[in-house]
Amino acid sequence: MPVYALGDIEPRIDPTAYIHPEAVVIGNVEIGPESSVWPNAVIRGDDNLISIGARTSVQDNAVLHCTAGFPTIIGDDVTLGHLCHLEGCTVEDQGLVGVGAVVLHGAVVGRGAIVGANAVLRNGQVVPPLSMALGVPAAIREGVVAEGTNLVNAEAYVERGRQFREGQRRID
Repeated sequence: MPVYALGDIEPRIDPTAYIHPEAVVIGNVEIGPESSVWPNAVIRGDDNLISIGARTSVQDNAVLHCTAGFPTIIGDDVTLGHLCHLEGCTVEDQGLVGVGAVVLHGAVVGRGAIVGANAVLRNGQVVPPLSMALGVPAAIREGVVAEGTNLVNAEAYVERGRQFREGQRRID
């Protein structure tokens, strides 16, 4: 797996995390216990911190970046769907960002909230806990997500990360 320092700043990856060999992790990045980063995901902490909590999955082709003014902070038990793009935002514990969604500078996805597939959260937009954000630009539906909705998905990716860490082997 390509993991790169940027000057003196090296990524800090918990030894129980699974990072796919074709994912890229650069610079000021923290990845917590039992988290997973899947093929072709790019996590580039060049201008600020990117922090990923425990048991969080960063799925295939996701892009996580930050700016000088905005770190990217991802909580515990979060699912970041395939092809999503996060840029200087916060996703609180048990949040879910759907396939192809974009979450921009200063936006906050509250605890247990869901950002639907292909939705776009504008700069500074806030999705309250247990709410849903759908559309372009995202419209908010408050209080419609049941407590713990994303935990099953988060737990499945913890197990999948273990399977890949222990059983994946390149055969070409």
